[in-house]
Amino acid sequence: MQNIVVFTGAGISAESGLGTFRDSGGLWEQFKVEDVATPQAFERNPELVLDFYSLRRKQLLESDPNAAHISLNKLSEKYNLQIITQNIDDLHERSGNKKVLHLHGKLTEAKSSIDDKIYPINGAELGMGDLCEKGGQLRPNVVWFGEAVPKMIDAISITKKADVFIVIGTSLNVYPAASLLNYTNNANRIILIDPKAEEERSIEVIKEKATIAVPKLVEELLQ
Repeated sequence: MQNIVVFTGAGISAESGLGTFRDSGGLWEQFKVEDVATPQAFERNPELVLDFYSLRRKQLLESDPNAAHISLNKLSEKYNLQIITQNIDDLHERSGNKKVLHLHGKLTEAKSSIDDKIYPINGAELGMGDLCEKGGQLRPNVVWFGEAVPKMIDAISITKKADVFIVIGTSLNVYPAASLLNYTNNANRIILIDPKAEEERSIEVIKEKATIAVPKLVEELLQ
């Protein structure tokens, strides 16, 4: 079976109603990065950071996978499908996909500030006084700005084996994640789906929303 690797960003989840950070009206216009998404912010004002992620978790609980999430899963009928995502939501998993690598962590998980042990979060709230078994304050299991991205090693290994590499809904401006394109030498097709994408040499660009473009591409690949 050929290997299809799909690399997704905020654009695919935006169509499920989840706010993006970089678009007009996105979350970054309401919150400053340095106030809610850095280790220093958590040290300075942990309550604000926890409230921010509880707000995002509540938004996620009110959202559902869309046609792009769901149609991608059909590719596993014919191909070895692996999804790598920058997104911290669980919409790929809720659409039925079992092979999802989260580069930047998961909104539905917490981790200990003492030893990084992972804990599930039930519901939307994670607040002050929610402690790990060793008594340390729990924090979102999310990679913040300035932190290492430990899953990049796995993501690079997966990308190197891709026969088809599909990028959906990401500006390719967030590093090190955007550097995955440097490891697609084995791919005979590289496809970028984004309504704001610019033309790229050696890359097939589809300037449509994910919910429109992905189902059509999936049907083509399954023929």
